[in-house]
Amino acid sequence: MDNQQDPAREGGAVEDTAQRLVLITGPSGAGRSTAINVLEDLGYEAIDNLPLSLIPRLLDGPPRPVPLALGLDVRNRDFSVANLTELIDKLVRLPEYAPELLFLDCATEQLLRRFNETRRRHPLRGEASPLDAIRAERDLLAPIRARADVLVDTSELSPHDLKAELARWFDTETGRRLAVSVQSFSYKRGVPRGVDMMFDCRFLANPHWEPALRPLDGRDRAVQDYVTADPRFDEFFRRVRDLVLFALPAHLEEGKAHLAIGFGCTGGQHRSVTMAEKMADALAKAGWQVSTRHRELERRQMAPAPGDDGQHGLSHGTGARVSG
Repeated sequence: MDNQQDPAREGGAVEDTAQRLVLITGPSGAGRSTAINVLEDLGYEAIDNLPLSLIPRLLDGPPRPVPLALGLDVRNRDFSVANLTELIDKLVRLPEYAPELLFLDCATEQLLRRFNETRRRHPLRGEASPLDAIRAERDLLAPIRARADVLVDTSELSPHDLKAELARWFDTETGRRLAVSVQSFSYKRGVPRGVDMMFDCRFLANPHWEPALRPLDGRDRAVQDYVTADPRFDEFFRRVRDLVLFALPAHLEEGKAHLAIGFGCTGGQHRSVTMAEKMADALAKAGWQVSTRHRELERRQMAPAPGDDGQHGLSHGTGARVSG
C-alpha cells in the first residue's frame, strides 16, 4: 500500500487550531463511497458529490466542531482537474483549514471486474467501452493522484481492510487504544498488505491430509486439537505470544494506532486459522483490543455458489470479530 503522507500525521495528528478537511477522490469503483462511510463512522461530517463551486461557500461559515470529509469525482458538477487543483491550492493557503487529499486508486483490471459484477454504468462511458472509460478517467485524474497526501490502492482490499487502513490515517480519537488485528492467510495467494508482524505456520502438522478434517477449518475444535497436538506447537505459540506481548506496549508508546499480525500456511484454512484464533484469544485475555479475520475463509464465503460438483461452501460466517 502506497501511503505518501508523513506517518507523523497518523491517527489524526494535525494542528489543533485548524479545521481538518479531507478531500476524497479517485477513479470510479475504487471505493470512494465506502471511504466516505468509514470517515463518517470515525466522526467526520461527510458530504459526497458536492459541486466544486459550492465548497468555498460551505467553508465560509463558522468552524465546525468535527472534521469534514468531502467526496469528489468526475460526476461532480463543474469537476475538472484545473478546478480541483485551484480549490486545493486555495485551501492550502488558508490557515484555518488543514486540507488532506485522499486518493483511492485501483488496478484497471480490478475496476473492470467490479463494474462487470455490479452491472453499473461507468460515468464516462458514453459510447465507449467500459475499459476505455476506465482508462480515460485514470488519465484525467493522473495530475490529482500525483498531489495526494494519502494514496491507498484498494485493488486487493476488502471493505474491512479499507476501513482499518483509513482508521490508521484519519482517526480523530488521539487517545484511542492500540487496535490489534490478527489475520490468517494463504501463502499461495500472496501475503496480505499492511501486516506489521508475520509468522509462517507451514512447519506444523497439516490437517489437510486427514480426510475427516479437510473440509473443516481452524475454528473447529477437531482441527485445533490436531494442530496443537504437534509437539512443536506449544513452544512456537509461547514464543510468538511473548514476542507480541513484549512489542505491543512499545508500539503503543510510539503512538501507533493499529498493529496487524499475520499467520500464514499453505491454504489459509487450518494451521494459520488455528494459530490466529489462539493468539487472538491470548491477546484479548491480556487486555488488548483485538479483531480477528481470516482472508481465505472470507474469499470462500464471497465466492459464487458452486455447481453440482459435489463441493460445498463453509458453514461458518466470514470469520471477522472484535475482542477485548
